[in-house]
Amino acid sequence: MKKRYLFYSLIMATGFSVTACHKQLETAPTNAVPEELLFKNVTTLNSILEGSWASMMDEYYGGVYANPGFKAIGLTSDAMGNDVAINTSKYAFNLTYPFSQMNDKTQSRVNAFWTQLYKLINNMNIILAHVDAVPGDAAAKKALKGQALALRAHLYTTLASFYQFSYLKDPQAKVVPLYTTPSADTTKGRSRATLQELYTLVIGDLTEAVTLLDGYSRTAKYKIDKDVANGLLARACLFTGQWQKAADAAGEILNNYSLMAAADYGKGFNDITNKEWVWGHPEIPSQNVGSDAFHFLDVSSASSGYYSFNADPYFMELFEEGDIRKTLFQWNGQTGREGYLLYKKFLFRQDQTGDLVLMRSAEAYLIKAEGLARNNQLTDAAAALNQLRAARNAQPFDESTGTQQSLIDAILVERRKELWGEGFSLSDIIRNQLPVVRKAYVDADGKAIQVSVIASDGSTKTVAAKGHTSLKFPDGTSFVANSPYYLFAIPLTEEQNNPNLYK
Repeated sequence: MKKRYLFYSLIMATGFSVTACHKQLETAPTNAVPEELLFKNVTTLNSILEGSWASMMDEYYGGVYANPGFKAIGLTSDAMGNDVAINTSKYAFNLTYPFSQMNDKTQSRVNAFWTQLYKLINNMNIILAHVDAVPGDAAAKKALKGQALALRAHLYTTLASFYQFSYLKDPQAKVVPLYTTPSADTTKGRSRATLQELYTLVIGDLTEAVTLLDGYSRTAKYKIDKDVANGLLARACLFTGQWQKAADAAGEILNNYSLMAAADYGKGFNDITNKEWVWGHPEIPSQNVGSDAFHFLDVSSASSGYYSFNADPYFMELFEEGDIRKTLFQWNGQTGREGYLLYKKFLFRQDQTGDLVLMRSAEAYLIKAEGLARNNQLTDAAAALNQLRAARNAQPFDESTGTQQSLIDAILVERRKELWGEGFSLSDIIRNQLPVVRKAYVDADGKAIQVSVIASDGSTKTVAAKGHTSLKFPDGTSFVANSPYYLFAIPLTEEQNNPNLYK
């Protein structure tokens, strides 16, 4: 990486009207902060963390509307998975969905994700290099250091999730360079670290963060506290096969966060005050770049611009009758969209914003269940799974008639059902060494299945259901586990500027 940031440029959040969607933004308003002000005390140093967070969640990655902040990575993950049937006539994910984009090192989205993640990592390294020495309250310094460690770990886990195959396939596989000190223009690019080296850093950072954040009481849910750090630790342990540690860390969260009532599930997943949300980002009309994720996820609100993340009809079939989540499905009858299956999990608020969910107690139940199941503690694993299923009015898993593998399979399906649209699809496929599964929605004779829809004039009509349009890789081969098509490419600019990358 030839050029890096020695000083953080404080991003001033600015709202942009989503009109010229294919046009790159012409402005990137920043104010460079002098070194003597940044490192004056713990309060000024904390401004790097606050500014980094604003940049991460409310800045268009790569300066284009297709990448609304960090949520764009999650959208990409879901678009490349099993359960989203993308409307490819709509903006932004028409190349991601058929695996034609993220393996191409020249693509702007590939460059945007890489550049933004490393910029943010460098900002955390600046904080960590100075926090022990700056003047200020000791408790404030502990909290700042803990948050910076946890966020750096989260960013590296994100890189590990998409730039290499599963840790359990080969922990010695090379993934991405590791930087733990601030970088400048003169910094020499590093070679790629192994997954084992990366996760050693990540788990070390998160273990220290949990200790540092003990006793810290945050003032807003976007800030990282001990529960968030434990959640990130649980994820990292799940990736690395440390099953008991994953279950234990997830269990710590469940001491403080319960599950929402079934009736709350259909309220739109747009409110950070939801009792399940452990971590999230609030959006307001004047600072709402991240809310543009709803333009893709929200397929039913009139204010949604793209409504492209439709559900695979086979995904609906995973839910039994009575499950509150199944009530959110509806066949689209609007002109030009007839036959797509809407899944009305995400809804814009009236002011065309929506808070962004990053971690929920539901995920903690699923991590706990999976960790225990893989550790052969089947009774406790089934109990954790069934606590979640009961909250959704779903039928319980019967441990007495199941096996360890059938319980693990049920948990992985439950992750798909519960976490749809939250960014876990492709990373779970990679982590579990599974193939993408997409099927045409047709009957035994190969004919499109017909469904009833309500047209815009209120009449009922029968149309062909629309499902997946991408059923093979671009080269015509079938989906398989551990395919290179699943991995994000390292951008060409990084290869050109870092001669040590592949050493």
